[in-house]
Amino acid sequence: TGGKDRRSGLILTIPLCLEQTSMDELSVTLDYLLSIPSEKCKARGFTVIVDGRKSQWNVVKTVVLMLQNVVPAEVSLVCVVKPDEFWDKKVTHFCFWKEKDRLGFEVILVSANKLTRYIEPCQLTEDFGGTLTYDHMDWLNKRLVFEKFTKESTSLLDELALINNGSDKGSQEKERSIDLNFLPSVDPETVLQTGHELLSELQQRRFNGSDGGVSWSPMDDELLAQPQVMKLLDSLREQYTRYQEVCRQRSKRTQLEEIQQKVMQVVNWLEGPGSEQLRTQWGIGDSIRASQALQQKHEEIESQHSEWFAVYVELNQQIAALLNAGDEEDLVELKALQQQLSDVCYRQASQLEFRQNLLQAALEFHSVAQDLSQQLDGLLGMLCVDVAPADGASIQQTLKLLEEKLKSVDLGLQGLREKGQSLLDQISNQASWAYGKDVTIENKENVDHIQGVMEDMQLRKQRCEDMVDVRRLKMLQMVQLFKCEEDAAQAVEWLSELLEALLKTHIRLGDDAQETKVLLEKHRKFVDVAQSTYDYGRQLLQATVVLCQSLRCTSRSSGDTLPRLNRVWKQFTITSEERVHRLETAVTFHSSAEKILQDCPEQPEAFHEMEQFDEIEAVGKSLLDRLTVPVVYPDGSEQYFGSPSDMASAAEHIREKMKLVTLKKQQLRQPEATTPES
Repeated sequence: TGGKDRRSGLILTIPLCLEQTSMDELSVTLDYLLSIPSEKCKARGFTVIVDGRKSQWNVVKTVVLMLQNVVPAEVSLVCVVKPDEFWDKKVTHFCFWKEKDRLGFEVILVSANKLTRYIEPCQLTEDFGGTLTYDHMDWLNKRLVFEKFTKESTSLLDELALINNGSDKGSQEKERSIDLNFLPSVDPETVLQTGHELLSELQQRRFNGSDGGVSWSPMDDELLAQPQVMKLLDSLREQYTRYQEVCRQRSKRTQLEEIQQKVMQVVNWLEGPGSEQLRTQWGIGDSIRASQALQQKHEEIESQHSEWFAVYVELNQQIAALLNAGDEEDLVELKALQQQLSDVCYRQASQLEFRQNLLQAALEFHSVAQDLSQQLDGLLGMLCVDVAPADGASIQQTLKLLEEKLKSVDLGLQGLREKGQSLLDQISNQASWAYGKDVTIENKENVDHIQGVMEDMQLRKQRCEDMVDVRRLKMLQMVQLFKCEEDAAQAVEWLSELLEALLKTHIRLGDDAQETKVLLEKHRKFVDVAQSTYDYGRQLLQATVVLCQSLRCTSRSSGDTLPRLNRVWKQFTITSEERVHRLETAVTFHSSAEKILQDCPEQPEAFHEMEQFDEIEAVGKSLLDRLTVPVVYPDGSEQYFGSPSDMASAAEHIREKMKLVTLKKQQLRQPEATTPES
């Protein structure tokens, strides 16, 4: 249990049970237990506790006598723990006392509660009223681990020594010994880990002790556990280190041979089938689909090369690792292998990359050529369709779209030239080293194809430009035609607005002769504006006739705008003449009326001319009648100046003036009537 007596001797506890105890098994167990302590520990003797509380006296006696044969020299005291209710105390005591000299050690019978008289309580387990913490199963498990470690490590040391010693012999014998015994029967790492864990457990229990609250297992230095474990671990580490070096050397030699073999495999394939695959590929295709097919074929070739390049990367890493190991005897050979492998792989990779770039450039060239061809087809289709726009805005939009398409074609042709020149440059740089043969003939076919595509696109673009120039001129004329038609229609609208203004706002006839003359002058200027508008519309319509003849199309103005312009102008002319006639009549009326109404004593005889009054009244009535008459147009339609209220206001003013004239006439008649009477 790890407990000690007062002489520092180990305590050996033998618990007996009710079942029959095999003396042979007990003897073997005692031999095993007594083989564990060191000789120094054994010299201090043992105190044996025979727990007979659950056994019979004859069994206890047999066990005590057996101790004489098993450990006679080491036993100093045997304490037999007796039951409280059995055995004849007198007989048992007398028996052991009589056998004392023959046994060689003292035997005492003692109750469990009085065992502390001979052994300190701290050295006794709880079974005997002590405080020593002991877990037999834990001790047994640890002891089994120790025994297993000792056995495995000893066997492993022998195997490793055999392997390591074999590596020091001649090369042929060394190879044979390593081949036969290269792998140990157990894993050295596992044994070392087990030993370290066991040593750590032993050291932890030693430092903590029973006061730390953990189970105490008597496997300290006195029981040789730690020194044995440490010694075995040191030996194992030494032999395992040598073993690892042997394995490393063997692995390095094997790896070098494998590397040499793999390097030659990679080099032979790249310089053989790999190069042959590239020699058969030289074309660039004559369309997008053909270039894509060549690219797909090239990707298959690249895929096959990628597998060998992966081997190259792996080999390069392995060679670099061996070079870093610093073994001078292999440096020259490794560097030569690495250089040879790198030269072949980089040369083949450059050929693959050149071919891939060439095919990509060809695909881009054909893609741009196809896009440009589609743009030219679209532009040509647009030019072949006759233009029939609805208005000038749509023509402008169409013209803008045409210019944009032409600009897009220019950019496309420029891009095609750039792609073509880049492709030609790559082809010209394609030397014979690329595929290991003269590629002049194949390159000439590729060059002729590229130049032919660019020349064809240039000719198509030039034809489209010529057609665009013709279409542009025609569309500009159509824009001018629509503009003239729109302006002519606007002239008609303006003339209609002038007519409407004449009818609705040019109503007043003036309050006197002077004002009426001013209105007449303004009207003449108003007529001049209308005349200019009419002339402008006629000129625009004449221009449309000329443009229609140039464009060979029928103008809508000749059948619509021109009659409208003439009709509105005729209506304006009739209305203007009526306005002039009314103003002139009003001037005559106001002038005559103002002359009559003026008080001029120098010419009293003038007022005796009654005919003048009659003329003024006739002019006034004629003017009033004209105000009620509408303007009649050639188509039979009628229009009045202003509203009825406006006409009534103008007529009222004339009537007022006529009343003044009539009153003046009556005043002049009164003197003539009074003269005869006087």
